[in-house]
Amino acid sequence: MKLVAAIIQPYKLEDVRDALTEAGVAGMTVTEVKGFGHQKGHTEIYRGAEYQVSFIPKLKVEVAVPASLVNKVVDTIVSSARTGQIGDGKIFVTDVAQTVRIRTGEIDEAAL
Repeated sequence: MKLVAAIIQPYKLEDVRDALTEAGVAGMTVTEVKGFGHQKGHTEIYRGAEYQVSFIPKLKVEVAVPASLVNKVVDTIVSSARTGQIGDGKIFVTDVAQTVRIRTGEIDEAAL
C-alpha cells in the first residue's frame, strides 16, 4: 500500500477531487499548507506598501491506495492539477506499513 501526497494550487482542488473520484479513489485528506519552491515567494502591494510573501498558500492532498493504483493516481493528479506555470506543485509517494480502520478494526487494503 502507498500514500500519495500532492501539493497543489488551491483553485485546482475541485478538478483533482473530481478526477480522483472518476479514477475510483474512495477518499482523501486535504490540508491547507504554506511553502515555497523554485518561485521563492513573490511581492505584493497592500495599501500602497510593497511587501514580500515568502510562503505561498497551497493544499496538500493525501490519498492511500493499493500499490497497483499508484501510477494511475499520480497520472490523474498530474493531468488535473497541471497549469504549466511555475508553482503547480509536487507529488510524493511513500510506503505505508499498516493501515487500520478504527471503527471496525479492518487492516491494510480492507481498511481503505
